[in-house]
Formats: sequence, C-alpha cells, structure tokens
Amino acid sequence: MSAARIHPTASALSTTIKHIGCNLRFLQRRSLFANNSNYLKRSGPRRFTATVCSVPNPLEVCVKASVTQPNKLGDCPFTQRVLLTLEEKHLPYDMKFVDLSNKPEWFSKISPEGKVPVVKLDGKWIADSDVIAQALEEKYPDPPLQTPPEKASVGSKIFSTFVGFLISKDPNDKREDALIRELTFFNDYIKENGPFINGKEISAADISLAPKLYHLEIALGHYKNWAVPDSLPHLKSYMKNILSLDSFIKTRSLPEDVIEGWRPKVEGSK
Repeated sequence: MSAARIHPTASALSTTIKHIGCNLRFLQRRSLFANNSNYLKRSGPRRFTATVCSVPNPLEVCVKASVTQPNKLGDCPFTQRVLLTLEEKHLPYDMKFVDLSNKPEWFSKISPEGKVPVVKLDGKWIADSDVIAQALEEKYPDPPLQTPPEKASVGSKIFSTFVGFLISKDPNDKREDALIRELTFFNDYIKENGPFINGKEISAADISLAPKLYHLEIALGHYKNWAVPDSLPHLKSYMKNILSLDSFIKTRSLPEDVIEGWRPKVEGSK
C-alpha cells in the first residue's frame, strides 16, 4: 500500500500537518474447473476486480508539541500509540500541536483536563489512548489490530516498573530488580510466541508497548547509563524490529524531547 504525505510549511504550534493515505486493493478472481482426472484447469482469461476503499476525511489529533524544536511532535508515548494505530490502519490524520505549558483556549475547551491525545471522531472529541484505540478499531476494523484477550496484558507492567526505576534514588530499593523481572518475562514470552505479542503480525498490544520501550531505552540510557541486558536477546530483537517499523519512525518523538520530558520527574524526585 502506498501513502502520499503532504508537509505544508507552518509557523504556529497549532499548525496542521496532513497525512493523506489510501488503501487500494486488487482482488484476483480465477475461474477453475475440474476435469475427469481431478486436475484444475483455468477457463478463459484471468478476471480482475479493483476495489477502491473509501478514505475518511483526515482525523484531527491534538498532540503535544516538541519543547526542543518548533513544529515537531512532543514526547508523549500515549499520543504515539494513537498515531501508530492510525498509521497501521492507513487512516489520514491532521496533527494539531499543543504547547502544554501554555495551553490555548480552544484546546482547554475540548480537553478540560488539559491532556493529550485527543481525537475528533464522528464530530466528538475523544480523550484517553485506550478509549481512542478501541473506538478506531470498532469504526475502522480493517486491517484488524485487536489483540486476543488472553495476550492483551503481555508486557503491561513494563512501563510502571520502568518509571519506578527511573525516578528511584535508592540503589537498594530493588526497583531495578522489578524491571528486570518484567523484561525477563517478556523476553521469555517473545521467545516462545514472537516475533510480536500476537505472533507474526503486529497488534494493539505491540502498538501500546513500543512507545514505552522507546522511552525506556532513551531515558534510562541518559539518566542512569543503563541499557537492556544482553541476557535478554529476544526482547532486544523485538525492540529492534518494532522500533524500526516505518510507522514507528514516522510517529516517534525526538530523543531530546524524551529526555526533557522525563527531566521534571527525575529531578523532582531528588
């Protein structure tokens, strides 16, 4: 599938960046007949049916603006989860950058809690990445991304244990051990079930986890000089695979923004 990307120039943080995408599928139909010897023979020329899927108007997505460069995406892993979902479903969208340190009045009206991401769907603004991801899956089920319930929680404790270790100042509080334990569980799971959480295909659980692993890698590397141990090769392979996807690269924040985004929590915990 191909997607055209339009990048207009802009100067304000509320600038809209348009992503235009379209799915074009060609279904091949072949007429087959069996003869008395049970061999299949093609009757006549091949017939092709081209189906053009309708593409909705670009969905409006409010995202955190970068604090290091103008008109760039900021460091919210929950926002990237939503953008990844849109990319993997090949849905067009407009990003509206919001300076969360100086929220514009229009944003406060649609997001009273002042949080991102917020997506406009069917004329209504929806907050919370869990709710947004589910709404997108229900409205745009093709391609399906839903993770089977029995696998949906795999890796779900990694983020909280990462944050606990990141902000910890006590080397004896065993928070690093807690993180290693969760990463080891995930490593072993991927060894037996990979390359992704639901097997061969990326699913919603991967889309939720990938931005968090990106933050883990950058923030722990910067603030604690820490890296995923070589004793977890399947986790490291998983991270390499998913963080190199085109959809991930297109929607990731700058490493500098990840570092600055975590600075208040790290320094505030002193």
